[in-house]
Amino acid sequence: MQADCKAALNVALLAIPQGMAYALVSGLPIQYGLLGSAVAAVAGSLFSNSRFITLGPTNATSVLLFGVFASLGLINQDGMGSDGAIELLPWILFFSGAFLIIASLLRISFMIQFVSRTVITAYVTAAAALIIANQAKHVLGLELDASDSIATFWQIIYATIRVLSEFSFSPLLISVFTAISYIFLQKKLKSLPNVAITLILVSVVNYLLKDYLGYIHTLARFDSSLSIFSSIHFNTLENFRGTILSASMAIALLCLLEGLSIGKSLAARAGERIHTNQETFSIGMGNIGCSVLSGMPASGSLTRSSLNIQSGAKSSASNLYAGIFIIIGYLSLGKLVQYIPVPALATLVIFIGASLIKTRQIQAVSRATRSDAVTFSVTLVVGLIFSLQMAIFAGVVTSILLFLRKVAEPEMVEYGYNEDGELAELSAKTRRPEPEVSIVHVEGELFFAAADLFYEQIRRVGEDHNLRVLVLKLLNAHHLDATSVMALEELLDYLKEKNCHVLLCEVRRDVLRILKNAGVLSRMNRKNIFPHTTGNPTLSTAKAIKRAKHLTLGEKAKVTIYAEQITKN
Repeated sequence: MQADCKAALNVALLAIPQGMAYALVSGLPIQYGLLGSAVAAVAGSLFSNSRFITLGPTNATSVLLFGVFASLGLINQDGMGSDGAIELLPWILFFSGAFLIIASLLRISFMIQFVSRTVITAYVTAAAALIIANQAKHVLGLELDASDSIATFWQIIYATIRVLSEFSFSPLLISVFTAISYIFLQKKLKSLPNVAITLILVSVVNYLLKDYLGYIHTLARFDSSLSIFSSIHFNTLENFRGTILSASMAIALLCLLEGLSIGKSLAARAGERIHTNQETFSIGMGNIGCSVLSGMPASGSLTRSSLNIQSGAKSSASNLYAGIFIIIGYLSLGKLVQYIPVPALATLVIFIGASLIKTRQIQAVSRATRSDAVTFSVTLVVGLIFSLQMAIFAGVVTSILLFLRKVAEPEMVEYGYNEDGELAELSAKTRRPEPEVSIVHVEGELFFAAADLFYEQIRRVGEDHNLRVLVLKLLNAHHLDATSVMALEELLDYLKEKNCHVLLCEVRRDVLRILKNAGVLSRMNRKNIFPHTTGNPTLSTAKAIKRAKHLTLGEKAKVTIYAEQITKN
């Protein structure tokens, strides 16, 4: 218990200023960040038995929420959300939590593996750019023109540049002092809660020098004695249901990506494992709790989770204690936050945003393959020009389409011996001068997207009138479905008209079952089917060649082997 309490205190000292910062990122009053941190931490301890995931607001979910508000015109010129944004928030949190709970109950949280790291890298980079751009006005003491739209990164940049000449020296001076103090503390005293220490130090300096510095905007105080229950407006759900559902799905997806990847990584270092479906349920309940108790989106926080483990947490009880400490902070800080300069908090938010930009990761995903480069570019551009929730969906769709294109475009290449007796690629115009037995290695994915190409390539092989026997080796053919089976049936009919026999060899048991269920085996001569034998891998092919010799009895036949070449992207 003592170790858990110590870890919880360290996490709470980090979570309190972080919660306020993430609320500022989202355009919400700072109490939403504090309550969100507390509620999510408590929910994480009640519905999860893992110490590896500490729930709370994160930079990614916070900036996504800001993007949703901005896209609807619900952000005021001071960067804060309007009353409409506050009314929209509980519904977004509720449905994101519901999506996560459904995913855990259906045990489909594994589907998160289909979202590539390229998409996440591009999304986080776009989110970081939006964070930095949105906080620049606080650092410079600017007030944006009320007629300017600030829904996207480029719109914020344009609106900021328009009023850049009106910047104030005092907020910039506080921001520079904040940056110097934070960098110094991070280098010399990295183990301390430097975000909180920096805010306290800058607040004291600003208070002592306020007569010399002039007016600097500070955070608004809040009354912690007021009800913390969210105000539910059903007309908001009716008017914005499309936006609510799309935003909720995007937040749920981000929560899965952040929370599970963080938990798996920290658990692996400790030689343990996490139960992904249970953790998904926990994150879902955390978001539903935040929807009721005036919180904000909750996910697994990398900094808090890492600090929890580094501080010696022994059980999930540390998250419960952290939530209690944050509640104490919420009850105590209502009046004190009015001394925190907004430029100071904005500067720390910019540091958080800048830390998200990983140049090595960007270099890797933009240069690894052409498909990764395209996916990264599409996600990043959509995130900067349109919205973050649209970017993550665009990135996922792009990466899946490019993957399907990659696995569904095999190219059959025929090799044979030329006049010099050397093995070489044969021209498409090459004519077979004698009856021939062809062996085709069918390798790769034979799902619906590849079925037509498979049919066309094999059909081209059968166009030569000298082809007598076609042997299909199916050992490495995977994921046959109804479409590929029907393509195979059409090939059988086509080659039968060409007086060509088709033999199937190295047929695995699962492929045999699919062919039997689809009725293909009943149409073929059972003597032309040779199942794979694990104990003797070459036996099936040997039997097929022996059968081919029997079918070409009396004819001098040549054997040609076809290899498969995959187009590289």
